[in-house]
Amino acid sequence: MARVLKTQGRRGEVKVEVLSNVAQRFAEQVKLFALADDGTRQELRVESLWPHQGRLVLKFAGVDSISAAERLLGCELQVPRDQRSQLEPGWTYVSDLIGCIVSDGGREVGKVNDVRFGAGEAPLLIVQAGSKEYEIPYAAAFLENLDIEQKQIRMRLPEGMLEVNAPLTEEEKEHHRNARKISS
Repeated sequence: MARVLKTQGRRGEVKVEVLSNVAQRFAEQVKLFALADDGTRQELRVESLWPHQGRLVLKFAGVDSISAAERLLGCELQVPRDQRSQLEPGWTYVSDLIGCIVSDGGREVGKVNDVRFGAGEAPLLIVQAGSKEYEIPYAAAFLENLDIEQKQIRMRLPEGMLEVNAPLTEEEKEHHRNARKISS
């Protein structure tokens, strides 16, 4: 539903980036889970909320200081699976995408570790493939099939997309170092 961006105020409030188009899910007394990067979950209850500078500020019961709020930084806020709203066709919960295997034209690319927003119209799937990390737009134009039950995302990516953000080879790194020496 949302990702905790920063602390807000001195009484444990946090500013969040809303990732849901189901705005009514955010209300006082609603129970949410904060999912941390290490996979741990913490149950929270919304005490109060208000809009602020295009974001939403949430105050959770029992989170009453800046240091307590700091422990929530980066957490993804989720509702329990059985309390999720039914989504319109074509919409997907971000948490369902995490852990999916992405393939392109039958070739496995890697596993979705994260989803980032704000870099364009489509969210970016952060796909880990060994030591490589790819940023792949989760756009309808590239999506062939999504199977949440099997944790599979089949895509048809444009030629060269994976190479655009692939790590540099040693030869490319050496070329960049030499180019900088010449221009200095």
